Amino acid sequence: MSLLELFILAVGLSMDAFAVSICKGLSMKDIKWHHMALAGAWFGGFQAGMPIIGYFLGRFFADFVNSYAHWIAFILLAFIGFQMIKESREEEEVDANMDVKSMFMLAIATSIDALTVGLTFAFLKVQIIPAVSLIGVTTFAFSAIGVKIGSIFGTKYKSKSEFVGGIVLILIGIKVLLEGLGIL
Repeated sequence: MSLLELFILAVGLSMDAFAVSICKGLSMKDIKWHHMALAGAWFGGFQAGMPIIGYFLGRFFADFVNSYAHWIAFILLAFIGFQMIKESREEEEVDANMDVKSMFMLAIATSIDALTVGLTFAFLKVQIIPAVSLIGVTTFAFSAIGVKIGSIFGTKYKSKSEFVGGIVLILIGIKVLLEGLGIL
């Protein structure tokens, strides 16, 4: 997986956290830099941590299913992408609360797809540390910026960002499948 592909994947994965951060920003009256950093740390940390867990689970099974890795990667990425597209049509309630319990639950909810991507990384033999670092930093930046954007623009673009993120993951899954089949 090239650096560009990894960056596009990181952007796609960060869209859930970006959308929730926009909603957080919308619900807050007075945005300060620490609100932006807090959202970035929670979401970026979980988006980086979950693929590591998935990666090590996947490495355990990778040797057993290596010849089907491209199919598994395609199915997982397509599933995540379609879930994001489905979620882009649903309304979510997000309040201004940034306590540990609220942020922990939101961070888990927005990073489940990253766990599955970690499984995919294991099958594709991706170098995990650079990959999760890029995902974490990208999500941190999108989340921090999302809080600020939310305070300015509101939820107007929430569903569009999730939709685009889902499309990106599906396209990456198709590319992985075509490469695995020797078409690309």
